[in-house]
Amino acid sequence: MASGDDDDPIIEEIDVYLAKSLADKLYLFQYPVRPATMTYDDVTHLAAKIKPKQQRVELEISMDTVSPNYCRSKGEQIALNVDGTGYDETNTYSAKMMDKQTFSSIQATTNTSRYAAAVFRKGELHVTPLTGILQMRPSFSYLDKADNKTREREAANEGGDSSQDEAEEEAKAITVRFARPESEQARQRRIQSYEFLQKKQAEEPWVHLTYHGVKDGRSEHERQYLFCQSVDTSENSELVKTPKEYLAMLMPPLAEEKVVKPVGPSNVLSMAQLRTLPLGEQVKTLMKNVKVMPFANLMGLLASGTDSTSVLRCIQQVALLVQGNWVVKSDVLYPKNTFSAHSGVPAEVLCRGRDFVMWRFTLERSVMRKEIASIIKLPPEDVKEFLEHVAAPRANRGWEFLLPTDVDFIKKHPDVAHRQNMLWLGIQSKLEKVFNFSKEDFVPKKSAQPDPVHISGEQRLKMAQERAQENQSTLQKDLEARRAGSSIHIKQEPASDREDEPMDTSCSSSIPNGSLNGYPSATSPNFDHTNGGSPANTASPELQDFVIKTFRKHFVITLNELKRLFNLHVASMPVGRSVFHSISDHMLQDAILLSQQCKQIMVPFPAQTKAAPDEQKVFGLWETGEDFDKHRRLLYDVFTKNYRVRRNIIQARLAQELGDVSKADIDRLLNECCSSHAGMWYLKGTIQS
Repeated sequence: MASGDDDDPIIEEIDVYLAKSLADKLYLFQYPVRPATMTYDDVTHLAAKIKPKQQRVELEISMDTVSPNYCRSKGEQIALNVDGTGYDETNTYSAKMMDKQTFSSIQATTNTSRYAAAVFRKGELHVTPLTGILQMRPSFSYLDKADNKTREREAANEGGDSSQDEAEEEAKAITVRFARPESEQARQRRIQSYEFLQKKQAEEPWVHLTYHGVKDGRSEHERQYLFCQSVDTSENSELVKTPKEYLAMLMPPLAEEKVVKPVGPSNVLSMAQLRTLPLGEQVKTLMKNVKVMPFANLMGLLASGTDSTSVLRCIQQVALLVQGNWVVKSDVLYPKNTFSAHSGVPAEVLCRGRDFVMWRFTLERSVMRKEIASIIKLPPEDVKEFLEHVAAPRANRGWEFLLPTDVDFIKKHPDVAHRQNMLWLGIQSKLEKVFNFSKEDFVPKKSAQPDPVHISGEQRLKMAQERAQENQSTLQKDLEARRAGSSIHIKQEPASDREDEPMDTSCSSSIPNGSLNGYPSATSPNFDHTNGGSPANTASPELQDFVIKTFRKHFVITLNELKRLFNLHVASMPVGRSVFHSISDHMLQDAILLSQQCKQIMVPFPAQTKAAPDEQKVFGLWETGEDFDKHRRLLYDVFTKNYRVRRNIIQARLAQELGDVSKADIDRLLNECCSSHAGMWYLKGTIQS
């Protein structure tokens, strides 16, 4: 059965860029009373003016008085009615003839957030948001001026000198009255009245403009601003959306109407609706929903171009710094005069308990739930809710803080970190009085090292014999299984040499001391000499041959994918013919790095990545002896700056280093080493699900 993609294939992908140079001053003029074929491009524009707040524009356009379609007698009659017989600088028509026409604008729509002007050039679509859409229609204000002239002449004729014949009126007493204070309802009615609105509109002054024709040099210069000045992805992050986010922006989910509508947006509001709120409300709403977040992620959720200083000022009002990450304040989650949904405990008590949990995480990475509950003495449901906000349970280690320590933020903003530390000292002093504890009670004490035990040679020999007898049965079973040709698989090694340490499924970017290229060196304390740790012993010819052949076929592979391919390779070998013994992860990684033809690519995965540690270790074919090796090395270098890039970035880098590169070479490079998703290119195996 044919799928929908086969029936409607993608013919071409077009990059879309958001140009912002004219975003706050680009207007679309429409002329609804004139056909589109009869433009005003070649007509002389005498004057132009605008009221920016009201988005009101007036244009004065000259009329062709020598045209056979122009009635000269009518033009002179209109000028006479408007200006009269005398000459004055305020006359509308100085030539005693209607030789110009005024166009006045009305707004076609008050909401232009869905409209933009687009320019297509060289396979790229550049979009600029519109500030306003105005319909230009002829203005007949000169008729009002003619009517006023007529009324003035009639009043002058009726009055004459009759006022001189009348006797002087007698003086009359006048009663002075003071107006009563205006009520709020009367004030609202006055503000909404037509006269008041007309008065407010008249108060805004006109801004006079200079008109430039379509073919004028200044117009050509301004039209260049319709193109995006920077094609960097970070500058156009507003257009890089996942399909789910894009669908939510097109059709925001409808929130159920409640009796009392919330001040800030709830979880059903889209990002587009969220960004209509003030910056402080945006930060508060995001922190209430996420609970804990790095500062870099918060900036990514806000609109592009938002000032980081303003965001820092806002976030310090609703969150506290814990291990370089921002955690929402307790009084934001539990406002005053509210109660726990689980136990009915008042908000003040909940805030003290949650502040204690947050304070503990400023001292160490993990805490024990029983220890927390014994001190704050709150119901288990509330304690669990506090911990779930900022931590995750780990086997045999209690609750560990959700995010790694953001050292970069602390180094970049030491003043903020110092201010937050002073706040925590104040919170600590209050908590010590409430819960009656001291900070020293929670500082881990260094256990005294036991005195060395001296064992004689005879005791060592006896212990070795006992250990050999205990392992004899296990060794016998292993020997029988090997003789039977049992399949060999990659041995999964623990994260460290400590037998009592449980496996940690969380992603960690830390590398042990003494590590080289992501794995322990011979001087590292984690180096296992008994498990084939020496690279010289692990790089067997068969394993090296498998690694080289695999990379010449796939070019870019993660360690996780290489392990899968190795298992398939071993499983496909005849029973009893396997030349591989127990192969560990380190041995497989050593074989890659010792092959001299492959190298590790340090891809900067995002902080919130869900990729496993083995999926973050990416290796690429480096040296084959071909000229095409230069193309691959430049591609790898691009991906050390960002884990996903656009095609034009790769093209620009290749052109900069190698000159003109053909489209076929670029297609070959991307097909060999990369995968595409949502208009972006990733190294193979690094696309996040």
